[in-house]
Amino acid sequence: MKTQGPVHKSVVVPSVPNQLQTLTEQLLRDAQKCHLNPDESFALHLALEEALFNAARHGNKLDPSKNVTVDFTITSDKIDLTVTDQGEGFCPEMIPDCRSEENLYKFGGRGVLLMRSYMDVVEFNPKGNQVHLVKYRTKQTG
Repeated sequence: MKTQGPVHKSVVVPSVPNQLQTLTEQLLRDAQKCHLNPDESFALHLALEEALFNAARHGNKLDPSKNVTVDFTITSDKIDLTVTDQGEGFCPEMIPDCRSEENLYKFGGRGVLLMRSYMDVVEFNPKGNQVHLVKYRTKQTG
């Protein structure tokens, strides 16, 4: 099977859910050109949706005049994704653990937990309005 070279895109979209969904679908289609395995595809889909919708909902408060910026790169070694919003930011350490008994039925915190579970690197900038996600790719034999 011929391997596609690296895929890179930088995209800016307004904080409008249907435009974010369209962007997610386009980036996932582009990613499949790099022959992701099912685990990589699932991790990317989950992390991309969580990061985009968190940026729009929590960062930009769904204000359509504020944008979400996505930098997206896939190589043979890794999936690298950075999502930035125009919000005030937040402190990721202040997110309550959604797995603790007192938080089981509360809304919030699950998206960051999922990103941390499925991606190899999850880093927030000091302001808290940007997340950098990396998934290292498994080497395909054959």
